[in-house]
Amino acid sequence: MVKEAIFDEMHTEAGGVRPHYQAYAEWLAETPADSIVEKRNEADTLFRRAGITFAVYGDETGTERLIPFDIVPRIIPSPEWERLQQGLRQRVTALNAFLHDVYHDQEILRAGRIPAEQVLCNVQYRPEMQGIDLPMDVYAHIAGIDLVRAGKGEYYVLEDNLRVPSGVSYMLEDRKAMMRLFPELFARYSVSPVEHYPDLLLETLRSVAPAGVRDPVVVLLTPGAHNSAYFEHAFLAQQMGIELVEGQDLFVDDEIVYMRTTQGPRRVDVIYRRVDDDFLDPLAFRPDSMLGVPGLLTAYRAGRVVISNAIGTGIADDKSTYPYVPEMVRFYLGEEPILQNVPTWILRREEDLAYVLANLAELVVKEVHGAGGYGMLIGPLATQAEIEAFRLRILADPARYIAQPTLALSACPTFVETGLAPRHVDLRPFVLSGRDVTMVPGGLTRVALREGSLVVNSSQGGGTKDTWVLERASC
Repeated sequence: MVKEAIFDEMHTEAGGVRPHYQAYAEWLAETPADSIVEKRNEADTLFRRAGITFAVYGDETGTERLIPFDIVPRIIPSPEWERLQQGLRQRVTALNAFLHDVYHDQEILRAGRIPAEQVLCNVQYRPEMQGIDLPMDVYAHIAGIDLVRAGKGEYYVLEDNLRVPSGVSYMLEDRKAMMRLFPELFARYSVSPVEHYPDLLLETLRSVAPAGVRDPVVVLLTPGAHNSAYFEHAFLAQQMGIELVEGQDLFVDDEIVYMRTTQGPRRVDVIYRRVDDDFLDPLAFRPDSMLGVPGLLTAYRAGRVVISNAIGTGIADDKSTYPYVPEMVRFYLGEEPILQNVPTWILRREEDLAYVLANLAELVVKEVHGAGGYGMLIGPLATQAEIEAFRLRILADPARYIAQPTLALSACPTFVETGLAPRHVDLRPFVLSGRDVTMVPGGLTRVALREGSLVVNSSQGGGTKDTWVLERASC
């Protein structure tokens, strides 16, 4: 098991309550246990009525599940958030600079700061994007940056999600539920708002419309109702007041994208896509795709439509690219990274491979293209048989994997069957890049509900919490 001490979000090492949790601790002490149970049941009812569910790929029952919601908030004091915000803005700015560079002059490759083969031979690199100029040189308009705390509470970036980052609807619904269930808590705390996120997202998408478009039409492109995140697609479209469309609802004529409507074709200027690259245009990528729009890449290359996030952003959130992000910050911005990476071994390097194979029982090993908590080994929690089976997978194709130390993720008090107990958490803030780089305070806190588990993904039994960033007056 992990030997490192676990940082407790609410309590100090001496057992006291941290200042920003003091008012919550007092409220908790004076609230009867049966009232808490009643509120937890009410929260489940609220989420069921709202249809806040997700589907798990590979689940043969085909049933949708309710994402568990915990009523203990994760509270972040204002100075802490301000520092995080600076680091997030810096990191996402560098990632967008990297994406523009690798699809244009490739200066960072020619300077030898990132190996050329890491980019040009990567399956996430899209040669079709070479030379395409995008408004304001922004590729990742929406980024979900996964943060964890370890050691004495230091924050680290665990992953950069730049393709189709999900989960923001749960952030918004968690806040709505907490405000409905516990209005008295919001009277004790000045909590920074998050409910304006859809307006901020729409403003960001409209700001990157093609040149000359004064009143851009924005649509959200979904793979359809069978997608695991369909609730979020429908929710965000409704909240932004834009059309939710599938590929069959759009067509391209003379390098312009149109939406079919009952009043006839209507031009589309910005597509917020929740469809992977491979399925966007059957003429350019997978010819068997029924989810995309034939000719979309041609319209995109002509500058007649903006796709958010851009095609080819996957090269920047690939786990084998992640170790180079601090170098991107230095190269493009001339600054030292505010947010640190988790130390990472790249297994296509012989020396890294040798070290990892000798220490599998102590490390976390991940597939570079994996997601959702799948395709990974957590050495301290694995059996010897699982470790040996994973060793064979690594040896068959070392380049598919990276490895990291097993961090003792911070813990937040969480209601479980036996009562209040610490459970590991992470944080996914959502960073929007358009005319400006903006974000709402906080993000989605995910919690590993199983005792001892370090995997917070909903597909692996994780839940969510409301994230409170305190306004400075409350600190």
